[in-house]
Amino acid sequence: MSPFRAYRIFEENGKSAGRFVELSLDDLDPGEVVIQTHYSSVNYKDALAATGAGKVIRRFPCVGGIDVSGVVASSSDARFKAGDQVLVTGYDMGVARDGGYAEFVRIPADWVVQLPPGLSLFDAMALGTAGFTAALAIHRLEQNDLSPDKGKVIVTGATGGVGSLAINMLSQLGYHVVATTGKDSEHEFLKSIGANEILPRSSIDLTSKRPLEKPLWAGALDSVGSDTLAWLARTMQQDGAIASFGNAAGVELHTTVFPFILRGVKLLGVDSAATLMPLRKQMWQRLAGDLRPKALAQISNSVSFEKLPEVFPKMLRSEIRGRTVIEIGIKH
Repeated sequence: MSPFRAYRIFEENGKSAGRFVELSLDDLDPGEVVIQTHYSSVNYKDALAATGAGKVIRRFPCVGGIDVSGVVASSSDARFKAGDQVLVTGYDMGVARDGGYAEFVRIPADWVVQLPPGLSLFDAMALGTAGFTAALAIHRLEQNDLSPDKGKVIVTGATGGVGSLAINMLSQLGYHVVATTGKDSEHEFLKSIGANEILPRSSIDLTSKRPLEKPLWAGALDSVGSDTLAWLARTMQQDGAIASFGNAAGVELHTTVFPFILRGVKLLGVDSAATLMPLRKQMWQRLAGDLRPKALAQISNSVSFEKLPEVFPKMLRSEIRGRTVIEIGIKH
């Protein structure tokens, strides 16, 4: 096989630094399945890894990218054959072993998901880890008795990848969706993808010391963490549930036990990277079915592989709306 392009992250002077390199298959981590990459995507975790803004990489050097979709080039595992359309999200890709920012990816067969009917390889990365996380969060909330008749559902970080996809999914399921954002210019976009109400971040008092406030939400999907998550806890309805999957505002959580022991609020952790395969397959089937966002084309955009490094700082500055798909192989 001829050398191929990859975006590899190195440690230089104690900092992360990514650049394009040429690799051979022998340079990649071992695995039973070799995928010819068509698309990858950029998640917040990818931006943290590539820039060193967050210490998420556990090994250097490492090809970045926690998502990939493409076609099997070769497989020593009977479950996959050359020509199969597949996707991989999460696990240790892009942080502890070589990931999706390469024209070829070699990966353990146990991590690979057959592309569900109803999704294209582009769709799979327009969803990617963000869409999978949104689906998993909704699933966890449903398991904890959330349904449209219970009341309003709030989504924080609404213009981000997970937030925008979650809004569209929830709307399709019949929920009354409230979106929170600090971007006044994005209100119309959020309404166009399914938000019933917009709650400006500036209107929320995150400094309140009250252990409980007026109950507002039957469910919440939170990518922000920190003071926002504490505010959600004290404004949940009786038996409400929060799906927590992000820390954009910080990792510390200062709250009291009162929302949990007086209102029965449930705080549900969502870890999409380590989801076991039976549930993983179930979520991808739903993403191709009842949770497939009708506004996926509106929420996603694509850029060429060459422009990948330009996306990371924009994402960290919250200048990215929705999902960014990276065209690595076949053009969309």
